[in-house]
Amino acid sequence: MADSVWSPALGSQAAVTDAPRHAFLVRLTHWLNTLCFLALLVTGVELVISHPRFYWGETGNTASPALFQIPIPSSRGSVQTGYEYVLPDQNGWSRALHFQAGWLLVLTGLLYGVSSLLNGHFRKHLLPVGVSWRALVEETHKHLRLQRPTPSEERSYNLLQRLSYSGVIFILFPLMIWTGLAMSPTFTAAFPLSVDIFGGHQSARTIHFFVTLFLVLFVITHVAMVILSGFKRRVGAMIVGNPDPIEEQS
Repeated sequence: MADSVWSPALGSQAAVTDAPRHAFLVRLTHWLNTLCFLALLVTGVELVISHPRFYWGETGNTASPALFQIPIPSSRGSVQTGYEYVLPDQNGWSRALHFQAGWLLVLTGLLYGVSSLLNGHFRKHLLPVGVSWRALVEETHKHLRLQRPTPSEERSYNLLQRLSYSGVIFILFPLMIWTGLAMSPTFTAAFPLSVDIFGGHQSARTIHFFVTLFLVLFVITHVAMVILSGFKRRVGAMIVGNPDPIEEQS
């Protein structure tokens, strides 16, 4: 969840700014979210390995038909996956770390969300403006040609970035957290509607899995774009703020 300083397009004369690309709070929450996401991904993979079958509805087990199954060996001998061996069972520590990282992600997200509402970051920088099929096609075509952004474009979000970041912040992450809570018996006992709306615990788990795939795809694309636009400079900006003045002549 990156935050860039918004500046108007540069005119005919030189324009110089020494404002940091990313505020301290944005850098802090970005790297906390990165660590949480990596921890959740690794532990989530371990949890899937323990039972690589997915169902729809309230219940699901090895005696019931699966909606789909990942063709990998399980870490539990009771889960028949067609292999003659089982993987080491890491379900204990991975489940504990998964929940701890999940709650840290929730708290970090709340900190980022509240601050972004108060300082107007969502309204000014992330909500898509000028959304039209023509603008979307032009931005997509520009990125497919792997054109480097101009100095003025580096200080703001383009339409594709606004749409993708907004989708992650306002749709995928909330859905990830919601479906995660919907798999918790303690939480659903207090708030049964949280799981009923998905049709059951197994449905929530299946949706949780697909949301994870979308987030992984986003992260891969995000890292690829960072590399293409200048990895050292971009990562440096997210670590130390990087005043990095911009100067451009017409």
